[in-house]
Amino acid sequence: MPDNWLGLGETAELLGVHPSTVRNWADQGLLPVHRTQGGHRRFLRDELELWTKSQRVSTPGEAAAVVQSALSYTRVQISEGHLESQGWYQKLDQKAREAFRRSSRALLQGLTKYLASDGDQAEAEARAVGYDYASLGRRYQLSASETTEAFLFFRGVMLDSMVKVFEAAAVSSAFAWGDMLRKINTFTDHTLLSLLKTYEAFTRGEDER
Repeated sequence: MPDNWLGLGETAELLGVHPSTVRNWADQGLLPVHRTQGGHRRFLRDELELWTKSQRVSTPGEAAAVVQSALSYTRVQISEGHLESQGWYQKLDQKAREAFRRSSRALLQGLTKYLASDGDQAEAEARAVGYDYASLGRRYQLSASETTEAFLFFRGVMLDSMVKVFEAAAVSSAFAWGDMLRKINTFTDHTLLSLLKTYEAFTRGEDER
């Protein structure tokens, strides 16, 4: 069995409880569990670690640690079919499309750095991501509204990924959920403002020529 997958006994040992307790928690939906084709219970170590941290959450600082753990193994999944339905995406060539897909990963990495910092440093990280989005949009001749649509698309995918991770790990802590949503909103709000201000600066520069 791969290292990240655990059986009932291994999970009980990890959590420090009896196997019957693990079985009951899993059957009641209190513990993240997966079933094999043969009906055996299997547990993902990453989900168990996130679940364990969430059970201890009682302060904003502990909630931030849960969000950080979730981000450490969240991967933003971008469906080509879903992207194809976006008007701004249809205007891009293959090189530009790959650049915007990379921007989705940069957004996730920027949020990770944001959680590890505070104050001016945190806001600077968000502004840098916004500047990159604006520069990318201008380079590939997208309007400010189209670049904003691209950013909002990737922000939605990132938020959906985080929610799925929390749901899969059966995170029930209100602190953890609230902290996750607040931090994503704060970071992406700073990023969006930076994107729009950068576009305004580009426009002013053109008008002054």
